[in-house]
Amino acid sequence: MGVLFGVFGGAEAPARSGQAPVESESAQVDTLLKKFPDADRQSVLIVATPSRGGELTAADVGDLEKLGASLAVGAQDTAKQAAQADPAEPILSEDREAAVLPVPIEVGADNGKNADAVKALRTQVAANAPDGVTLQVTGGPAFGADVASAFDGADFTLLLVTIVIVALLLIITYRSPVLWLVPLVVVALADGLAGRVTAAAGSLWGFEFDAGIVSVLVFGAGANYALLLISRYREELQASDDDRGALSRAWRKTVPAVLASNVTVVLALLTLTFASIPMTRGLGVPAAIGLAIALAAVLLVLPPLLAVCGRRVFWPFVPRPGSARTQGRMWRTVASRVAKRPVASLLAGLALLAVMTTGLLGTTVGLDQLEKFRVQSESAAGLETLAAHFPPGEAQPIYVVTDSAATDRVVSAAGRVEGVVRAHPAGTTADGSSTKIVVTSDYSPGTERSLDQITQLREAVHPSDDADALVGGAVATELDARDGNEHDLLLVAPLVLAVSFLVLLVLLRSLVAPVLLLLVNLTSAIAAIGAGAWLSRTLFDQHALDVQVPILAFLFLVALGIDYTIFLVHRARAEATTMGTRAGMVEAVTHTGSVITSAGIVLAAVFAALGVLPLVVLGQLGLIVGVGVLVDTLVVRTVIVPAIFSLVGDRVWWPRRLQGADES
Repeated sequence: MGVLFGVFGGAEAPARSGQAPVESESAQVDTLLKKFPDADRQSVLIVATPSRGGELTAADVGDLEKLGASLAVGAQDTAKQAAQADPAEPILSEDREAAVLPVPIEVGADNGKNADAVKALRTQVAANAPDGVTLQVTGGPAFGADVASAFDGADFTLLLVTIVIVALLLIITYRSPVLWLVPLVVVALADGLAGRVTAAAGSLWGFEFDAGIVSVLVFGAGANYALLLISRYREELQASDDDRGALSRAWRKTVPAVLASNVTVVLALLTLTFASIPMTRGLGVPAAIGLAIALAAVLLVLPPLLAVCGRRVFWPFVPRPGSARTQGRMWRTVASRVAKRPVASLLAGLALLAVMTTGLLGTTVGLDQLEKFRVQSESAAGLETLAAHFPPGEAQPIYVVTDSAATDRVVSAAGRVEGVVRAHPAGTTADGSSTKIVVTSDYSPGTERSLDQITQLREAVHPSDDADALVGGAVATELDARDGNEHDLLLVAPLVLAVSFLVLLVLLRSLVAPVLLLLVNLTSAIAAIGAGAWLSRTLFDQHALDVQVPILAFLFLVALGIDYTIFLVHRARAEATTMGTRAGMVEAVTHTGSVITSAGIVLAAVFAALGVLPLVVLGQLGLIVGVGVLVDTLVVRTVIVPAIFSLVGDRVWWPRRLQGADES
C-alpha cells in the first residue's frame, strides 16, 4: 500500500466543469466561442450602489469613472492582470440607484484559475474604491471563482468530519477504547490511497467527478465491510479458544456477502459510464475504483491486524467461549414478533413507505443560480443587486453563434422573442464566417421563465436554414443539463436495477427472492427521495431538488440498500437450510440486526457529512441517502423483508429446494 501511495502521490483530478452533455447545443456554442478573438476574456461586472441609499450623485459617477481608469492602469502595470487597458465606463440604471462597470478579465481553463484573477481584481477595486459607494464584483467568471473559493479547505473539512463521525460511532458500537482504531486506520488508509488513484485515473481518462462523494463512499462502505467482518469474528470467538481459527472462519463466512455487496455497488456505479452529463459519467469509474480499494483494504489488510491483536482487542468486553450472549436478544424478539404477525408487520412497513413517498407531491427539479450554493458570496449578492436595478439577464447574457451572412435575420428573430431586452452582434471569427450575437434577457438566470425563453429563442433562430444558428450561454447550459439528467435517469435507473437483480440471482440462486427484494428496495428508494425532498423544503427552505440529485440518490439508495439485503438474506439462506425459512430469517435478524443497524447508522452519518460542503446538491444527496439508509436498516431489513419471507416461506427460494422442512 505504501508503494501505491508513492506511485500515485502527485496525481490531480481534472477540474469539474461539464454540466451539459458534450453533444448538446450549449456545449457546441462553448466550443465555437473559443474561435472568436479574445475568447480568453470574459467580463466581470462591478456593481455600484450608494452606501447611503437613494440615487448616485454626479460626484459618485465621477469617482466610478476614476475607478475604471485606475483599473485600466493596474492592468497595464501587471501583465497577468486581466482587466483591459481601456478605461471601463460606468453604466447607470434607469432609476440612477446603481451603476455597472464591465471589466473584462482573462479567464483560465477552470474556475480555480479564474479565482486568482478575480481575487486580484477585487483587491485592486478595494484599494481604489470611492467613499460612500458600495462595490460588488459579480458576473459569470466571478460567480465561478467564488464557487471554487468556497471549496478551499472543504475537502479537508469533509474528511475531518467523516473521520470524527466514524470514530465516534465505532467507539459506541464496539464499546472498546482500542478496537475502533483498527478499522478506522485501515479505512482511512484506503481513502487516502483511493483519493490518489482516482485522481490519477481522472487525469488519465479525463473524468470529471466530485472527490468528496468518492471519499464518503470509501469511508461508508469500508466501515460497513469492517463492521460485518468484526461482528462475525466476535461471534466465532464466543465459540472457540483458537483466535486465528475464529478469524479464519469469520473471514470465509463473511467474504461472499461482502464481495457480493461490493460487486453490486461497483457494477451499479459503472452504469454511470453510459450517462451523458460529463460530471455524472465521470463519477462512475473513480467511485468504483475507490470501493474496490476499500474492499481490498478490509479483506486483506484488516485481518492481519486483527490476527496480531487477537481477542484482547475487544477489551474490556473480551468474547470467550461460553460467555453470555445478550447482543441479539432484542433483535430476536423483534424478528419473532414480525414472524408471528407477518401481514400486520408488512402493512405497517409499507404504510410508512407510502407516507414518505407523498413527499414527492409538489417536488420540482432544478435550482436557479442563486439557489445552488449554500454559502452566500459576493458574486451572488452582486447578482441580486444587479437584478434589482438592471435587466436580470445582464450578468449572464445568452450567446447565439450564426453564419455572418444571416446575422441581421438572426438578430431580428431573437429580438422578437418575449422577454428579450436587446440582441446585438458582438464580433466575428478571424475569417469572418461566424458572428457572435449577445442577447440580454429580462428574466433572472435559471428561473423557469428564462429556461422557457431559451427554448423559444432556439425555435426562433433555427428556421433560418442557412444561418446554422446555435443558442448557448449559462442559462442554455442549465436547460441542456436538466434535459441530460432526465435522460440519464431514465437510462441508468433500469441498468442499476438489472445489475442488482443479477447479483442477487447469482448469490441466492433463486428467482422469487431477487424479484421480491428488488421491488422492496425500489419502493424504499422512491420513499426516501420523497422524504428527503419534503425535509429539504421544510427544514432548509429548498423548494426544488438539484438536477443531479434524483439520479445519484436513486443509484446510491438502490445499490447501497442491496448491501443490507445481501448481509441479511445471505445469512438467512444459510440458516434456512437447517431450520426452514421462517425460523432461519428470525435467526438471521438475531445475528445481523446489531451489525446492520450499526453499519446503516455509520453510512447515514457519513453521507450526512456532505452537508458541510457548499453545494446544495451534495447536501440534498447526503440528506436523502442518509434517510434512505436509516429506513432500509430499521424498517426494511427489520420488518418488511422478514415479514415477506415469513409469508412466502420456503417458496421464496424457488427453484432451489432447501433441506429444511417446508414452512409455507
